[in-house]
Amino acid sequence: MAELLKLNVQERTKLGKGPNRRLRTEGMVPGIYYDAKGANIPVKVPMIPLQKAYAALGSAQVFDMVLEKDGKIETIPALLWRVRNEPVMGVPEHVDFFGVNLEQEIKISVHFEIVGKSKGVKLGGTMELYRDSIDVICKPLDIPTSIVIDITEMEVMDSIHIEDVVFPEGVTPVFDENYAVLAILAARDEEDESDEDEEPIVTKVTKQADTE
Repeated sequence: MAELLKLNVQERTKLGKGPNRRLRTEGMVPGIYYDAKGANIPVKVPMIPLQKAYAALGSAQVFDMVLEKDGKIETIPALLWRVRNEPVMGVPEHVDFFGVNLEQEIKISVHFEIVGKSKGVKLGGTMELYRDSIDVICKPLDIPTSIVIDITEMEVMDSIHIEDVVFPEGVTPVFDENYAVLAILAARDEEDESDEDEEPIVTKVTKQADTE
């Protein structure tokens, strides 16, 4: 097994909006660690290492969370479940970690990665993507970074349904119906894009009293 990325996290003992604001001014991000059994522990993590970890892992790759709690250090396989960014500056203001059992399957969303340029697009068609991710069930270390779909051989009016997609060994997609993931559509004529029956715009002018 390849060595997992490590992220140092500390238990957070002071709770509430005030202490959390002070943590952020110190370059720390408050968060919660949810273990595989459902318990939760308030934590804090340095902002820059968190940003680097999220850039490398996203929310669907396992890493080793090195948790310092009660004077002890424990290494736990986990996911960066959710990172909430501050709306103005765009920096993390809260993070949720989710502990996993490496031998137990979990359900998680993985995005599609579209590769190649289809024959239909080269002839003027356009690709329409209907779904950008799918839920899958697998063990944590089997979570793929993406589900790759190669559209190179697709002609105009071709489509790919979820049953056509090839998933890695040990990864089971979750779906109820054989929905379309993407299609190559014919280019629309400019005349089709305009509405010939569109009524002219009438501007109504109202006379206002002179108040000056």
